[in-house]
Amino acid sequence: MTTVTAHPTNAPALQKAVIRSWKAPIGLGAFTLIAIVLFLVFSRKGESVFPLATGADAIRLPNVTVNAALACWVLVILLAIVAAIATWLTVQARRVPRSLFILFGALFLLAFLVWVAAGAALPGLSIPNLLLGTVALSATLIFGAIGGVISERVGVVNVAIEGQMLAGAFLSAVVSSVTHSAILGLVGAMVAGMLVSFVLAAFSIKYLVDQVIVGVVLNVFVIGLTNYLYSKVLTPNTELLNTPVNFSEIDIPLLSQIPIVGPALFRQNLIVYIMYIAVFAVWFGLFHTRWGLRLRSVGEHPQAADTVGINVARTRFWNVSLAGAIAGLGGAFLTIGSSIAFNREMTAGDGYIALAAVIFGRWDPIRATLAALLFGFTQNLQYVLAGLNSPIPSDFMLMLPYVVTIFAVAGLVGQVRGPAASGKPYVKS
Repeated sequence: MTTVTAHPTNAPALQKAVIRSWKAPIGLGAFTLIAIVLFLVFSRKGESVFPLATGADAIRLPNVTVNAALACWVLVILLAIVAAIATWLTVQARRVPRSLFILFGALFLLAFLVWVAAGAALPGLSIPNLLLGTVALSATLIFGAIGGVISERVGVVNVAIEGQMLAGAFLSAVVSSVTHSAILGLVGAMVAGMLVSFVLAAFSIKYLVDQVIVGVVLNVFVIGLTNYLYSKVLTPNTELLNTPVNFSEIDIPLLSQIPIVGPALFRQNLIVYIMYIAVFAVWFGLFHTRWGLRLRSVGEHPQAADTVGINVARTRFWNVSLAGAIAGLGGAFLTIGSSIAFNREMTAGDGYIALAAVIFGRWDPIRATLAALLFGFTQNLQYVLAGLNSPIPSDFMLMLPYVVTIFAVAGLVGQVRGPAASGKPYVKS
């Protein structure tokens, strides 16, 4: 809801328009009402225990124990104050800062965790384990989101992330099983993702087929192909073809012993550490190198890029291929990175959530990574709460990641402008 008010100035003919968007106060107010009903009307008695340490931490922090009912009252009051501030800023025709949304989200999440952990059996809700699971479940999404950012920045909508990740998971499992090498399995995953992106690039760039349609068809094709090969080839030869060699956990000295965040970030396998490097490398490359400048120029204004001598078709083709290789690494994490054999449709829609992270992150590698971490957190939360005997129905917990995805993209992002030429085929005149 937006209102426009005209204020007179010294010149009667000139009017100053003030645009007020009531989207923020309405949204925050609605969630405040939800918090009141959920955390106060249906309050839970008892104490909420939050362990902050693991056995390998250099400094063992004590558990945090709070009275659930009292903590929920305090947090709901703070939520109401934040919503009131957003309303006041809107009345004053001032922009509601993003930090206010982050603060509100953090307070709501904290209230939710206190509420669900009330009266739970010891040891309670372990924060380090919650973060560790978040990073593990976000790794696939982050690789997919990074690939999506590259592809869309160069002007090609990559709906085929799901197929690229699933192909990567399949080939990484097979190659590592046959060769008994996790490294070769990782290479196989990149090759598989790149092969799928070759098809996307060929049809969308050379033959000018609608990019969204090609992406959807590729996803369906890869799902059908891997399901067929799984049932006809892998299942009869499980020991030979579907017993992947996995990457072992690597503890980074000192860093892995940092309380709370150390286990989540620095007690991981090689694929997660590659993910850290990939996020930084893509961010730095996009905004601080000649490669990134050429890539972004092709995605924003291909005619101008062509005028200065950049081969638009070739730039798009090879960068879409690079995006597919990175997405394939996300699929490899599902098998050789998680000690799991390949199974039917094991990506389970992660490619589409990664695409949502691209939009939520406004086509920026760092923001897309943070968005993927948010979605991974909600995925992990459903497993954690199931172990706490949460009062929330299990069916709702299963759909929680998708509800958060829809709300984040539709409710928080709103209307955003992606790369100007994304999804638009370029025909050289």
